[in-house]
Order: sequence, then structure tokens, then C-alpha cells
Amino acid sequence: MNVYTRRGDDGTTSLRTGERVSKDDAKIELVGTIDEAQAFLGMARAEAEAFPELAALLGELERDLWILMAEVTTGSSSTSQPVARETAVVKEMVDELEAAIDRHLAEERFPTAFAVPGENRLSAVLDVARTVVRRAERLAVAGALESSVARAYLNRLSDLCWVLARSVEGEHQVNQRARRPRS
Repeated sequence: MNVYTRRGDDGTTSLRTGERVSKDDAKIELVGTIDEAQAFLGMARAEAEAFPELAALLGELERDLWILMAEVTTGSSSTSQPVARETAVVKEMVDELEAAIDRHLAEERFPTAFAVPGENRLSAVLDVARTVVRRAERLAVAGALESSVARAYLNRLSDLCWVLARSVEGEHQVNQRARRPRS
């Protein structure tokens, strides 16, 4: 297997359809941002040794992001039909995120104040993943993604990342500390 092809040396890359686009195309920027979010979810999964159920969920989310990247790079102009859960995000995937959020919210008490990231390494990585997913959502809304279902998926995924980060923080100590006056 050869890792380098040299085809991208001219500043272009291929979509799934075979169409060549500039590497600064909005779809490529979105795919790169989703890829970044996927990498941070992978880092969180690597940190989640003490939480096997969380690690399994994070692995599922990483696979879902492959589907989302396939959808972005296939596009509506493709001659191929989208395949649910292979090259297209479906409403059931959004529903699954909502169910995961609801399960975690029912299991513990969450802070009502803004969260300050960094209570521990795992929660901090989940917060970074959340912010990258939010950036992907902004790029999707700006026109790089036509599917409202996929945009909803990104919105719920960032919510889930927030909930997961809070759930592994423990007692949310940062949020409970009294503010100190600045000197």
C-alpha cells in the first residue's frame, strides 16, 4: 500500500464521488473539522479505561462520524443514492444521541452554572471534542452541509459531549467554588 499518491500536490482532493475540489472547499473544511472531533473522541475513549460503557459509546460516536463524513463528501449532486447509516445520517441516530443524553441526565445531578473545563483529563478532552463539534456545526450551517438531520446530529452530539464531560467530573468542584475577588 502506498500512502502518498501525489494527486493532492496541486491543492485539490477527491470527494467520494470522484469529483476533485480545492482543499479549502467548505466541504473539505467541514470534513476536516469532523475528523478532528473524531480524533478528540478517540482520545477521550483512550482516557476512559475506568468507564467501559463510556468507552463503548465513544467508539460508536466515532463510527457515526465516519457516516457523517461520507455524507458530506457524497453531497446531493452525486449519482449514488445515500445509504442510511452508511453514507447518510438518519433521524434515528439523532434520537439515539437524545436517549444517551437523557440517560446521563437521569443518573446524576448536573451543575446549573457554566462549566469550567479541566476538572480531570477525560472531562477536558470531552470539552475539547464538544467545541470542535460546535465548530463543525457552524460550518455545516454556513452551507457546507445541506442535510438538516445531519446538522441536528452535530447539535445533539455537542450536547452529549457536554453531558459526558460533566458526568466524569465527579462533584463538579470547579462550579461549586466561591468566586474569589480579583486583586
